[in-house]
Amino acid sequence: MTTDWFEQGNKHKSPGRGAPLAARLRPQSLDDVVGQEHVLGPGKLLRRAIEADRLGSLILYGPPGCGKTTLAEVIARTTHRRFERTSGVLANVQVLRELLQTAEHRHTHAGTETILFIDEIHRFNKAQQDVLLPYVEQGAITLIGATTHNPFFFINSPLTSRSQIFQLEPLSVDAVRRLLQRALTHPDGLAKQCVQLEDEAATHWGEVCEGDARRALNALEIAVLTTPPAGDGTICITRAVAEESIQKKAVVYDHDEDEHYDTISAFIKSVRGSDPHAATYWLAKMLYAGEDPRFIARRLIILASEDIGNADPRGLTIAVAALSAVDFVGMPEARITLAQATTYLATAPKSNAAYRAVEQALKDVKEGRTLPVPKPLRDGGPVGRKKLGYTGYRYAHAYEGHFVDQAYMPTSAIYYEPSNQGYELTIGKRMAHWDALRQQARQGKGGGDATTD
Repeated sequence: MTTDWFEQGNKHKSPGRGAPLAARLRPQSLDDVVGQEHVLGPGKLLRRAIEADRLGSLILYGPPGCGKTTLAEVIARTTHRRFERTSGVLANVQVLRELLQTAEHRHTHAGTETILFIDEIHRFNKAQQDVLLPYVEQGAITLIGATTHNPFFFINSPLTSRSQIFQLEPLSVDAVRRLLQRALTHPDGLAKQCVQLEDEAATHWGEVCEGDARRALNALEIAVLTTPPAGDGTICITRAVAEESIQKKAVVYDHDEDEHYDTISAFIKSVRGSDPHAATYWLAKMLYAGEDPRFIARRLIILASEDIGNADPRGLTIAVAALSAVDFVGMPEARITLAQATTYLATAPKSNAAYRAVEQALKDVKEGRTLPVPKPLRDGGPVGRKKLGYTGYRYAHAYEGHFVDQAYMPTSAIYYEPSNQGYELTIGKRMAHWDALRQQARQGKGGGDATTD
């Protein structure tokens, strides 16, 4: 036996006439949902599970305004399950236990299935998340968690392993445009008003709202409410009106979570990929959103060694100088210094040869036998060297070209292999010259006998 989704006591209430436009236009069925075709399109797994009422617990992961709450409500309506909702901000362990025990009692004695929707589930601590586990395992509830954070980082693995995770995407510009057009004709929307929405205005909202349906609908509602009608009663929403209603574009950016790491990742990969245009854009986004400029400068220092290295040794100098300048000058002027360092590094020749060299050497040290230092290279002091047999070291500067062939480690392993990029081309030629001298020395054609300690 199941109870109607709107039965008395259900936490969900239909929005009243005075509710915001976004609330009044919440989809009532799967066919009403705009976007998310990758999981809700015909034949897709999630849609099939919902329509067949074979749904297990879910975690919906995506940015604000992409429809996580809406989808949870549609699922409850489609499967005729009771819908209870709470939030990771508001619910403590006691509140959770009460909800879960009530749902379990309802399931045991009335056969009523309950969807427990938890918004911002990532805000629950481990103890709160652990409270959910036995009820999810027993099937007393169907959990639907919503989060803007990567669930594999912010939600306990026992919970994620018992749930299907679906990533929802920001709405495309076309999807936002379709949503706005539907709002103009929907009986719970703006159908009773004569609104003419220009294509450029709809496109502008689709672009600046960054896939957030709620923000786009709020902008439309503000525009309609604040725009005086023409003589014939038509409210005309132009591009200028759209820009005014949305005001300054808000950059989606959290300073210690997904968006922070995603943006700095895009920035670093753009510099590594030698695209100064993309790198400058991601730099601007971070600065606009208030990112710590010292954090950006530190990441550039790492990149200068990891991805450029000796192909352009000046890259490290410039990156370190940028950090010093950022500390000395501060924002907003430091943006200029960061832009200079970013564009220099993005257009510098690239090589990760030094990075690969140390990684391979570390691997060999970790996995292999630790090699002893050759005796001629050991330091036993002026007297100790002779007593301990630490003799035979050849002082490179005593030889022609400041080079002499001798064993600096008891293995022939090769770690540093310079690329043919930038200054490493010169380094490679120099190393090849030294290799040739070593060959001559080992064939008895040179090398000399001069030694010094």
